Amino acid sequence: MGILKIEGVTHWSIPVNDLEESEAFYGDLLGLDFIGRLGGTLMSCYGVGEHRILLCVREKPGEPEDRIHHSLTVTPETLELACKVFKEREVPIVDLIYRATGTFIGRELYFLDPSGNKLELRDPTWSKGMPEPTYDEITAS
Repeated sequence: MGILKIEGVTHWSIPVNDLEESEAFYGDLLGLDFIGRLGGTLMSCYGVGEHRILLCVREKPGEPEDRIHHSLTVTPETLELACKVFKEREVPIVDLIYRATGTFIGRELYFLDPSGNKLELRDPTWSKGMPEPTYDEITAS
């Protein structure tokens, strides 16, 4: 047990290059709930369940770290719909992984937001032995 006891997560911050473009992506496309702008016009707050996500304008746009990403839990139907909508809207896809072992078992779709941040949609209902269609097979159906 640690020295301090953290009670919960207040919010996660995601650096973005263009606030309006990112608001459209996170609000209109991903469907997060817009809470409001903070700190003038440099940050926007969104909600998803009990969590808060801040979109924060980068002072100097740069390349994000490859392993850093933010994961959102979805239903199997939402993950498949996301594949089709992302293809239609040309959202860059990084990978579709079927993870049968480890801490986060499930089907994971990795993609990039307009600022190059890596995001993940995770379907935790998938398990080993279930079908593993490719991204192209899902988008063709």
